[in-house]
Amino acid sequence: MAVPVLMHHHVSPAPGLVTVSPRHFRAQMAWLAKENYVSLTADRYADYLQGEAMPRKSVLITFDDGWLDNWLYAHPVLAEFGLHAVMFLVTARVGDGPARNEATALDHRAAKAAIAAGQADEAMLRWSEIEAVGQAGTFEFHSHTHTHTRWDRQLPPGRGRDEALAQDLAASRAVLFHRLGAATAHLCWPQGYYDEDYLKVAAASGFSHLYTIEDRVTVPGEDSRRIGRQVVKDKGAFWFASRMAVWRRPGLARIYGAARGKS
Repeated sequence: MAVPVLMHHHVSPAPGLVTVSPRHFRAQMAWLAKENYVSLTADRYADYLQGEAMPRKSVLITFDDGWLDNWLYAHPVLAEFGLHAVMFLVTARVGDGPARNEATALDHRAAKAAIAAGQADEAMLRWSEIEAVGQAGTFEFHSHTHTHTRWDRQLPPGRGRDEALAQDLAASRAVLFHRLGAATAHLCWPQGYYDEDYLKVAAASGFSHLYTIEDRVTVPGEDSRRIGRQVVKDKGAFWFASRMAVWRRPGLARIYGAARGKS
């Protein structure tokens, strides 16, 4: 059996792109708990890719970006069911200030607009909230770069683009080390984009496990620089259970992914 890598962004009552409602998220996490799934850390998942045996029902739960609603809605559910998730942070967007017990969750479009207007704090986590969920054990944190810039859209291939990406990655690692005390080897690409130059820069920057948005199941022996993930939709436990049954079986998952690609 394979270990699915679940990809989330928002958990919010504000509907929109890449968003799961709190009701559906709770139903999905309740199903994992009821079925006795073990939610791995990123390092345990790395051990799995190296061939180390894991509990038969294992899963890696991931979140991208570091949205405020992850603190407001995902964290309490993970805590309720004793589950652990990995969050890839855009470190430049994280601010300071007290943890918010009550706040308005923005939909994806409004959240992006707030960031563009220089008001990222309205949409993103604060360090106090990151520290709180880290202490609670519901989340651990890794890199989604410092600025979430698609350097392939800013600069042509070559030394200048490579240096810009390297600086972005170095800044991210430095902030995470300064704030959380650990240098991460796990990186999630903004919007899933990477090429061979990106892979070389990431390796030189200290990253060995690179996460994509490619909808495929990665198994031991495959390239840890191209880790696929499974998109979690805003649907209930029945849908989720049926997809987990597919994602845990690499051969079936490949057939399912190929069929989706042709549809």
